[in-house]
Amino acid sequence: KTDWPNLYKENLMKAIVYPKFGPPDVLELQEVAKPIPKDDEVLVKIMATTVAAEEPGMRQSPGLNGFGKPKKPILGFYLAGTVETVGKDVTRFKIGDAVYGNTGLGLLSTYAEYICMPEDGALVPKPDNISFAEATAVPNGVLTALPFLRDKANIQPGHKVLINGASGAVGTAAVQLAKHFGAEVTGVCSTGNVAMVRSLGADRVIDYTQEDFTQTGHTYDIIFDAVGKSSFAQCKGSLTKSGIYLTTVPSPTIVFQTLWTSLTGGQKVKFATTGLRKSTAKLQDLLFANELIEAGKITAVIDRTYPLAQMADAHRYVETGRKKGNVVIIVAQ
Repeated sequence: KTDWPNLYKENLMKAIVYPKFGPPDVLELQEVAKPIPKDDEVLVKIMATTVAAEEPGMRQSPGLNGFGKPKKPILGFYLAGTVETVGKDVTRFKIGDAVYGNTGLGLLSTYAEYICMPEDGALVPKPDNISFAEATAVPNGVLTALPFLRDKANIQPGHKVLINGASGAVGTAAVQLAKHFGAEVTGVCSTGNVAMVRSLGADRVIDYTQEDFTQTGHTYDIIFDAVGKSSFAQCKGSLTKSGIYLTTVPSPTIVFQTLWTSLTGGQKVKFATTGLRKSTAKLQDLLFANELIEAGKITAVIDRTYPLAQMADAHRYVETGRKKGNVVIIVAQ
């Protein structure tokens, strides 16, 4: 005799859904249909996810995730978990594999107990020497900082690099990656984060509440503004003659400066839409990150953790702009 009530319940999962744009209170814990993997997909049981800095903005206002109402009612870019089911054509993963990765803007949906990911998506094995919480905190920073420093700035050993916003998710990854590439790194952060940024390997740390890095007289081959709080005009005097200014916030002015400086000699302005890169590129970057994680050269920085049911509180904290590294959501123990 079929146990219909339990069978129905097995096909549901808990997720944080937002039916409309608005304040953190629009985030609701609901039971929704559990996804079913296609032939080329894996079903991942999510153990942990994060609240990235851009997600409260996506929750608050129309734009990246629809206009009249959210196109994807479940937010979340990053996940770590275990493979529960594999489609019949999947060969790269097997049931029970511990994995982590990034869904991309088209999929989102990590504020949930389960997600289906394509086999060729930005999903990689989780190194044994980090937890699920640490693993989900890796991609946000690495998948932004690595393309900027390596691909846009062509970072080289001996380069002098300044990271503005060195204590955030992207900044903490940038400090560690720049050191890996052999650069001399200066981090800029607030008083309470100086020791942490120094512990990540920064050669020098500037407390922006006490000192303006553009007024120190030091020059840098690369200035990477990981929080979009400076401008090229402010930083020009702190760049070498062939220095590169990078920013994660591409305003119309930055777009114009990028085009203009690409046609002239000397200093350059560059930005990248790292979140829109192909999954194949992200996959390769995560595999590169795995090598550094296994070698102990990258440490995931976690500020706070919240259970899934307290997602609204996590959003409120991220919106303060004071988080150190990552805010992690524990979905399952």
